[in-house]
Amino acid sequence: MSLRMISVLLILAGTLCVRPLPGAEPAQQEVHREATVTVSLNYLLSLPPGYEKQDAWPLLLFLHGGGERGDNLALVKTHGPPKMIAAGQPFPFVVVSPQCPRDGWWQPTELLTLLDDVERTCKIDKDRIYVTGLSLGGMGTWELAAYAPERFAAIVPICGGGEAYWARRISKVPTWVFHGAEDVGVPLRRSQEMVDALRKAGGEVRFTVYPHTGHLSWTTTYNNPELYSWLLQQRRQNR
Repeated sequence: MSLRMISVLLILAGTLCVRPLPGAEPAQQEVHREATVTVSLNYLLSLPPGYEKQDAWPLLLFLHGGGERGDNLALVKTHGPPKMIAAGQPFPFVVVSPQCPRDGWWQPTELLTLLDDVERTCKIDKDRIYVTGLSLGGMGTWELAAYAPERFAAIVPICGGGEAYWARRISKVPTWVFHGAEDVGVPLRRSQEMVDALRKAGGEVRFTVYPHTGHLSWTTTYNNPELYSWLLQQRRQNR
């Protein structure tokens, strides 16, 4: 378990409006400023067995759903890889599981800052970074991949959704989508629209629909060994 304050340097460029003298032309001046923005994220960090014996490891970023937001890290262990790790199941990845603030949404800039920090402090294979999430985290997975597709070797959004136009940016990222056909929390069409857009854009996408499953489609998904075998076969492509 780790709690860190992560700083990211943002470059702000803009114009400074100056009140002109009477009779003078309106003036504006170019401005270049630097500001440091602090990102505070509470997250779980799990290292794989034999971590010290290998120079670099794949990284799996897990984004939880809306019910696990807040400031209690134990909630992050409710579902998915953190739950499985807490139960003693080993993973062949460095697993990073941040907690979204209460009433917040996953923010790509914050997640990328977290990834940058983990890359600096852990032995990470930058060509094998994967992101997965469920429900709110599934939506966050789509958005993060669209924001920085060059960072990821593969993505696994579960019962999420996004904007179809993102497909142009994600088309070269291997994607495996999961959804329950009877989901009333996030309708199946949200994933279907993304899959259709990816296929139209020439993307490499797999789509698994559970015919008699509602919103809780992640349990079967994360218990499937084939998912992790597939992830480990994916490497970041030159784009």
